[in-house]
Amino acid sequence: MSSATIAVLNPEAVAESYLYCRRVAKQRAKNFYYSFLLLEKRQRDAMCAIYAFMRECDDLSDDPATTDRSALQHSIALWRLELNAALEVRSAAHPVWPAFADTVQRYSIPHRYFHEMIDGILSDVEPREMQTFAELYRYCYHVASVVGLTIIHIFGFSSPRALLLAEKCGVAFQLTNILRDVREDAVMGRVYLPLADLNRFGVSAEQLRTGLENENFRELMRFEAQRARHYYDQSAPLIELIEPKSRRSLWALRAIYLRLLDKIEEANYAVLSRRVRVSKLAKVGLLLRAAVCERRL
Repeated sequence: MSSATIAVLNPEAVAESYLYCRRVAKQRAKNFYYSFLLLEKRQRDAMCAIYAFMRECDDLSDDPATTDRSALQHSIALWRLELNAALEVRSAAHPVWPAFADTVQRYSIPHRYFHEMIDGILSDVEPREMQTFAELYRYCYHVASVVGLTIIHIFGFSSPRALLLAEKCGVAFQLTNILRDVREDAVMGRVYLPLADLNRFGVSAEQLRTGLENENFRELMRFEAQRARHYYDQSAPLIELIEPKSRRSLWALRAIYLRLLDKIEEANYAVLSRRVRVSKLAKVGLLLRAAVCERRL
């Protein structure tokens, strides 16, 4: 074993790295972190390691202080090099890597998922407008479905059908996020709702930025919310395909995101004038429900 391998997989370094990842997840994971609490400790730590990696990925593209696109692309390229080093169990500087490498090895997570996540970051480097839903689906796959494909390895599964359903579940989650963040994204030059849909309902990209919530906008949002529910329905059997000990965590995560979609609909799609949220109390209530109903999940 090389000295680099010893440095990366040193038990103290791994333990310290997991501690760092737990802090990141607790401070920033929000919806994800609540579902982590229903897992066994080893799985919970693994989820935190994967989340911390994803958080670093997202921060590369979302840092408002970064205006030099070439510098941002350079930073992403360096991050990919560090990822390769971690996956090859070589030394890497960031505190996330020891726990991340341990998690990837422990749960035999395919390496390509992490490179696909970075591909998703690169797609957000420049302002963009989605032309069609097919284009949006590909984007959702790279930024969300690969997350689902990663974490079901931590949940545990045996049927290959679980992979397809995890992909669809990720799409459902990302569509929900997009509906919540329509104006915030549009102001940053990112219009994720397909232009084909905007044109169909008579809504312009500029309207999303200015915040005009007229009936055309509400009809557009209603259409997109129904599309999201379609993917929630399609992916529902995933819960039965993962290991029983993990089902309550996935149930809680889906329930929180579905509640967010409910809140968007209950607000009559007024997402341009305010940010729709699921309260901490509501999230805790869903966790308790998952814990109490565990035997039926």
